[in-house]
Order: sequence, then structure tokens, then C-alpha cells
Amino acid sequence: MEELLDPLALSRWQFGLTTVYHFLFVPITIGMATVVAIYQTMWVRTGKTVYLQLTHFLGKLFLINFAMGVVTGIVQEFQFGMNWSNYSRFVGDVFGAPLALEGLLAFFLEATFIGLWIFGWDKLPAKLHLATIWATAVGSILSAYFIIAANAFMQNPVGYTINEAKERAELVDIGAVLTNPVALAAFPHTIFSAFMVTAGLMIAVAAWHLKRQQNVETMRPTLTFGLWLMVGAFAGTGLTGDQLSLVMVDTQPMKMAAAEAMYNTSTGYDASFSIFTLGTPDGVHELFSIRIPYLLSFLSTHTFDGTVEGINDLQAQYTTLYGPGDYTPVIWVTYWAFRWMIGLGAAHALVAVVGLWLTRKNRIPTQNWVWTVAIWAFPLSLLGMSVGWVFTEMGRQPWIVFSLMQTADGVSPNVSGLDVLISIVAFTLVYGTLAVVEFRLILQAVRKGPQPVDPHEDETDADGDTLPTRVQTTVY
Repeated sequence: MEELLDPLALSRWQFGLTTVYHFLFVPITIGMATVVAIYQTMWVRTGKTVYLQLTHFLGKLFLINFAMGVVTGIVQEFQFGMNWSNYSRFVGDVFGAPLALEGLLAFFLEATFIGLWIFGWDKLPAKLHLATIWATAVGSILSAYFIIAANAFMQNPVGYTINEAKERAELVDIGAVLTNPVALAAFPHTIFSAFMVTAGLMIAVAAWHLKRQQNVETMRPTLTFGLWLMVGAFAGTGLTGDQLSLVMVDTQPMKMAAAEAMYNTSTGYDASFSIFTLGTPDGVHELFSIRIPYLLSFLSTHTFDGTVEGINDLQAQYTTLYGPGDYTPVIWVTYWAFRWMIGLGAAHALVAVVGLWLTRKNRIPTQNWVWTVAIWAFPLSLLGMSVGWVFTEMGRQPWIVFSLMQTADGVSPNVSGLDVLISIVAFTLVYGTLAVVEFRLILQAVRKGPQPVDPHEDETDADGDTLPTRVQTTVY
């Protein structure tokens, strides 16, 4: 019973579940804000009604998702003080700095301008109103950067000094924290991945309508935009992921070794990448494996004769540096999470490539299975991105801050396992209810589709800029 009510294990589960749930909304918020801004820009520049319809339609999906992301994100931040007070006390001076910038600068920018965008349709000049959605998009991207910078400190602590008297880390260089190599590499990788998720949503929504041969004038360009965005974002995700792997090898070599389940240091041909491997948990016996020679060496060093350190050698090094203990993450989690991350994203990109071929020269496939695949493929990139974060965080274990503080030392000392269990159950019930509400609202908006607009009712302001009609001001 004591093991079931272990405060450390339950706190980790609670934070992990909350993070994964919150992250379901983050990539769509990041990507959709920019997509809506692009469509509104196209409307302002061309005056074509179809772009205004799509601005409102996709804007509604963005707003529903944004609201859910705010609610779940607030709860997540409170857990640092409730479940991880030792962690907050030890590194709060450093870790809290980028989070404060996120709240005071990025989220303030995002929340302020999203309000102006919602309520300013018939009150602001068209170009000024357009600027509000672009400011919202910039705010969402800045918010992502500051949060990634905070997380990067946990992966690669920089810009701090240890106050021996107070027994805590203190900030000495905010610039170093914000320009952490891990943050600089992880940020573009995350943003491109977010655009993949957004593209997947656009593809699925367009496919749902086109399968029923409705709203073709608006859904056909939406599908094309989504397909190209998926392919482009996947390419960006792959290129930035390559750079991130180089940084990971430099700052957290154990994570790369765990991603490949490579126990012995290898060089060149032997530093291969396994597509699929079956073996014993300790890596002593390999029963079956499909490998690509040299690939792990290239991914880790950008050379075909580079050396990649193995788990056993790194464990020995860490024991010498940090004292006795097991410094190996859960290998099966890191190994399979790394492959599912790549595989799910690649599968979604393949769907997009096939979709571009099938819809070339303005063709609209008549086979229902084509649209069914496009619709049900939506979760692929979202699951891939979520699994990628599982790999990022689980690959850091047993450290909560790499080389400075172990996860077991960061949990709140006065919080019982029963307290955490009750809160997990409560959060699960609340989040489950919110998930149903979110899904129904999104589904209702998708089924309703873009609403018609009468371009002849448009008005102009004193500068001659076009203002939306009264029809659009009632959308929200």
C-alpha cells in the first residue's frame, strides 16, 4: 500500500498527466494563431470573401482551443509550488525568471491583443485590426520560447551560481538562461512540430467537408494549404531535430545513448541506428534487430566515424562525478518514445504527400477512403509531438535538473501520497469533463463550417480601409 501511495511516484504521474493533457492544446494554439493571421492578411490584401470566411472559421477553432490551454496551463504551474516545493526553493530564482517573462510579457501580449481582435472587428481600421492577430501570434510564439528556456535549464543548467549558505541556485546571467543552447535548438523544433499539428487539423476539417461535397469553395484551398504546410513543417522538424540531437549529445549524452539503447561505446559502423530491436533489458543479448550502419554516428557527430558513448561507460562516469546511484533512465521508454516520435510524424507527412498527389491540378478524389484516412490521420502528429516530450523529460531522469538535483529530492516533503492521489482523481474528473466540452465545441464548429458573407455590405473607414460586415461581428 505504501508503494501505491508513494508521494514521489504519484507527483510524477500527476505532473506528467497534466503536462500531456495541457500539451494537447499548445501546438494548435501556436500554429493556428499564425494561420488565422495569414488568412486575414490575404483578405485585407485581396478583398476576397473566401479568405474572410476562413479567418472567422479557423479563428473560432483557435479561440476554443486557446481557452482550454489557458485553464490547463495555470494548474500546471501551480504544481511547482504544491508538489515540487523543494525544487522550487532550490532553483526557483533561476527557473522562475523565464516563466515570469512568459507571464508578464508574452502572455500579456497574447491575451491583450486577442481581446482586441475578438471585439475590434467593427471598431478598428482593417489594417490595425490585422495587426492585433499578428501580435497575438507573436505572443504565442514568444510564450513558447520562454517556457522552453525554463525547461532547457532543467536539461542543461546555465547562468546560475550555488549559494552555499542558502543551499540554492541563484540567477547570475539571464542572458545565458535565455540563450541556452538547448533552448535555441529545441525552440524551432517545437514550433515546426506545432505547425504539423495545425496542418493536420486543417487537413482533417477540410476532408470532413469535402467528403460530403460541401463548402468546396472554402475547404479546397484549406486542404491545399494544410497539405503543403504539413510537408514544409515536417521538413523543418527534421532539420531542427538533427540540430537538437547534436546539442543533446553534447549536453546529455546519456539521453542519446538511452534513445538507442546502446550500452557499449561504439564508433563508425558499429554506431548504427536500430529501426527495431528485441533483446534483454540489460542489453547483453540482442535477439533480433534491423539496423542502419553509421547512422547513429552521423546523427550524433555529423561524421561517419564518430564515437558515441554507451550507457555503461556513462554510468561509470556519472558514478565518479555524482556518487553512487543509477543514472540510467527507463530504457524501453526512451527507446520506443524516440521511434514513435519520428514514426508518427513521418506517417502524417506521408499522408500529406499522398494527398498532394491525389489532389493535383485541382482534382477532388471521389473515393471515401481517401477522406477517411485524412480525417483519422489527425492525431498522428499530435501524438508524435506528445511522445517527443515524454522522451525529452523521461530521458533526463533521474535528474529533475541535470547534474544539480535529482527528481527524488525535488518533491514536497509535507505532501502525502493520499493528498496527491485525491488531487489526481479530482483533476482527472475535471479534465475529462473539459475534454468532452472541448471536443463537442470543436466538432460543432467544424460541422457548422465557414459561414457565408455578403461582400456588398462591407463598410470603409476614414482611410478607406475595408471593415468587416455586421455578419462577421456576430461570429464570436
